[in-house]
Amino acid sequence: MTKKRIGSPILVDMVIVEVVLETDEAVGFTAWPIAEPSSDRFLALSGQMPPAEVGTAMAVILGYNRLSVEPVTDLTSAQLEQHLAEAEALIAPGGLRFRDTTTNAQVAPGCCFGLENWRYWLDVMRGQELWLGHSPAPRLERDGQFIRLSPDDRDDSPSLTIEINVNEIPSLLTSAQQQLSGFLNLAQQWTSHTTPQLTVPLIAALDEHLKINEALNTP
Repeated sequence: MTKKRIGSPILVDMVIVEVVLETDEAVGFTAWPIAEPSSDRFLALSGQMPPAEVGTAMAVILGYNRLSVEPVTDLTSAQLEQHLAEAEALIAPGGLRFRDTTTNAQVAPGCCFGLENWRYWLDVMRGQELWLGHSPAPRLERDGQFIRLSPDDRDDSPSLTIEINVNEIPSLLTSAQQQLSGFLNLAQQWTSHTTPQLTVPLIAALDEHLKINEALNTP
């Protein structure tokens, strides 16, 4: 975030981050009420989601992990435990979406990067390269204390590029973690009503495999 003092008050050029899920898995879903997927097929996760959007997120996560939910009463903790034992992970399509509120430039997560990898952005602070998905995917370039993020590795048009100070990454990731934690709280409420047999193991699995409440260890 870059601050510019032009008289008063201080004007702020701000980059914000959103945690998003790809919602293709929710198309045609009927096992429980969900929100209609948006035209861009992304759903922002937070602690302010209405129940139907939480239902969409859970439909995506369970469907993406090939856990049958029809009928929902047949989905058991034993099935979840078997999946975790075999796949060794609970994954989710999506990731972090960055937006410059001044220019409205926006960079969505690339294909197959995965929400479970959101903490990999810490590697940028360590000077490491970050794979952001299959092409076309976001393009990231490091220039000293700044990174330039473009939505398509085939197009580096300046009007589409977001510039982020590396020192702002911890605060952006803290924001992402708060959004995920808020979603997890709503997911717990949702499962207690919709899939009560899964509340404890599913919420624990989401927390563990999406690395939600684990401490952020910044370099």
